[in-house]
Amino acid sequence: MAAAWGRRGGSALLRGALGAAPGRACSTGAPVRAPTATAQELESSGRGRFLLEHAAPFSAFLTDSFGRQHNYLRISLTEKCNLRCQYCMPEEGVQLTPKSDLLTAQEIITLARLFVKEGVEKIRLTGGEPLIRPDVVDIVGQLNKLEGLKTIAITTNGINLARLLPRLKEAGVNAVNISLDTLVPAKYEFIVRRKGFHKVMEGIHKATELGYRPVKVNCVVMRGFNEDELLGFVEFTKDLPLDVRFIEYMPFDGNKWNFKKMVSYKEMLDTIKQRWPELEKLPCEASSTAKSYKVPHFQGQISFITSMSEHFCGSCNRLRITADGNLKVCLFGSSEVSLRDHLRSGASQEELVEIIGAAVSRKKKQHAGMFNISQMKNRPMILIGG
Repeated sequence: MAAAWGRRGGSALLRGALGAAPGRACSTGAPVRAPTATAQELESSGRGRFLLEHAAPFSAFLTDSFGRQHNYLRISLTEKCNLRCQYCMPEEGVQLTPKSDLLTAQEIITLARLFVKEGVEKIRLTGGEPLIRPDVVDIVGQLNKLEGLKTIAITTNGINLARLLPRLKEAGVNAVNISLDTLVPAKYEFIVRRKGFHKVMEGIHKATELGYRPVKVNCVVMRGFNEDELLGFVEFTKDLPLDVRFIEYMPFDGNKWNFKKMVSYKEMLDTIKQRWPELEKLPCEASSTAKSYKVPHFQGQISFITSMSEHFCGSCNRLRITADGNLKVCLFGSSEVSLRDHLRSGASQEELVEIIGAAVSRKKKQHAGMFNISQMKNRPMILIGG
């Protein structure tokens, strides 16, 4: 097992050089992005020959029984949030975990280092609201030192983004997702039960000013709330380098999910195509959760996250660690393993990798479907971390 620790770099470099496998199609039906280099091209260079001869296979511990390789880790930094979004948290709030039971900054880095050594190339920091954690910039800086980690992303509600983003970018954040479910200030206050619309808009513009391309804007679409704003959000991409991501409303504990509130991807797409029949389908990565489109000549694009109507479980490459240190191998699954408890009881790195590998191997082929999920006991989204 110990040999796996030192072999990740070669295989990660090789995967990056080869890119996606040719001939595969993404969930939209469009081709995946072409490989950046062929095996023959790699063999023509000394470095390429070395990688091909010495690269290790992807970590067995992060590969499940269906062959899915998990190179993307989402870490929740906190359960706290300064908003009360209706689809995420019950109006009365949630019972928060005592601070002593949450992962410390050092524990977060220890676990992140372990996952990166096993092949994780992307880490997304979530919450709660990650930007209310006082040491968030320091955590990003420590993550940025991990060899092999290619992307550090943050998902935020945007309230504190304009103020913190310059420091976060300097520390190493190279991808930003901002939650915004309406372009109407009064409706914003109704959906999130707090003020702050103009701060979010300021954060979006700050991200574009600092060169983030694209700036992803997450919009949960709910019937009776904001489905009438689809065209306005598409228009939002005309002059800004945004990727507005329309997310199907998903059931979580306490959000009073109802099938009638869910607006499906196909319904949204039909509405948008009536206004822009020239809408173009875009290529995507093989493991992408998004079906992406673009209005010709618009600077930005739109995407659809179809978790409910057309799941993408077959290409899932994501794992999640909650703020209290539990590993969730599926967003919609109730099964969890406490890495915090094992870490604090003195488990070695090899033992932790075995525990993680056992959890990953138990990951199911797909989630239970929207109607079954709505009946299952799971954490509220605020306590999962997205």
